[in-house]
Amino acid sequence: MSETAASPNFLPSMPGFSTRLIGWQRTHGRHGLPWQGTRDPYRIWLSEIMLQQTQVATVIPYYARFLERFPNIEALAAAPVEEVMALWSGLGYYARARNLHRAACAVMEEHGGHFPVTAAALAGLPGVGRSTAAAIAAFASNERAAILDGNVKRVLCRVFGIEGFPGERATEERLWALAESLLPENAGDIGIYIQAQMDLGATVCTRTRPACEACPLAAQCAALATGRVAELPAARARKTPPRRTVQVAVVILNGNILLERRPPAGIWGGLLALPEIPEGTQVETWAMHNLGTDQADARALPTLVHAFTHFTLEIAPWRIDLPTAPRILAEPTWQWLAPGQIESAALPAPVRKLIHVALDALKSGQSFNPALHEG
Repeated sequence: MSETAASPNFLPSMPGFSTRLIGWQRTHGRHGLPWQGTRDPYRIWLSEIMLQQTQVATVIPYYARFLERFPNIEALAAAPVEEVMALWSGLGYYARARNLHRAACAVMEEHGGHFPVTAAALAGLPGVGRSTAAAIAAFASNERAAILDGNVKRVLCRVFGIEGFPGERATEERLWALAESLLPENAGDIGIYIQAQMDLGATVCTRTRPACEACPLAAQCAALATGRVAELPAARARKTPPRRTVQVAVVILNGNILLERRPPAGIWGGLLALPEIPEGTQVETWAMHNLGTDQADARALPTLVHAFTHFTLEIAPWRIDLPTAPRILAEPTWQWLAPGQIESAALPAPVRKLIHVALDALKSGQSFNPALHEG
């Protein structure tokens, strides 16, 4: 690479880039997705938030359920946040659901119930970043704004041979400038161009096993020409994620499970989870203090290992079978969950799995011995 090309201020160009992508999308891109073919900014916004770090196939049923329950911004803003969290349960990255509800309330209070359609106004809503705001504005009003999600970063790094980890500030700023320089001049083409970028990264220029032979940019791709498709974009420097441990109580009474409402912020914020046993506290002591009984049958269960984005959580569960109703419940955020409520409750996926295994073992009379390692 020449000294000019290696400069961080050097901005490569590729005549016809947007034209080729637009033509490819019309023939080979994804069509008929539930959120396509609409200018309704509410529906577009809902899909874009759900699609953040989540695959299309996973999002589709959640999107349908949300629209059935919350067909418009008014219905979403008027709903209790707990109901929103319950419908989101299992989709992961739960801050998105909390921000979804906050944004709906902001639209009602600050925009008079009219969903904004400009990137600048959209970026002011909770949970809506620069790229998401641009995508919504492009699809809803043909605003000529660039996006830079993970798929677009990967395509640009490979096609133009951009070095550096895309999450680093200098590299990201260069990618933003490049993305803006490649926008089609015709505002009427912006929606299909943005969709083409998303589709190409999701279906052809994938992180692993990219289908380079099907790529409309293959002839111009710097990574393909130099045999560096697997190397670009550059990976983040690997670090061993920290591990955290927590003890939880699986308290069972007549088949019902004791749960606690998590604080709004932090891990699983706003969801129902199993009560935590403070580190260093004996289970019997905890049960006596919180449940008012020394007759509980407590048994240690296999550890559940759950990987979050930035750390790994080791959950050490204790099954506590109560012979009679507890005399006290120490926390006002605690509540009992009947077996029939499990599927509709706002539960994190690992907690739901643990509860299912516990109740299945209880029904069968078998010892509690689930395989609980999760990647």
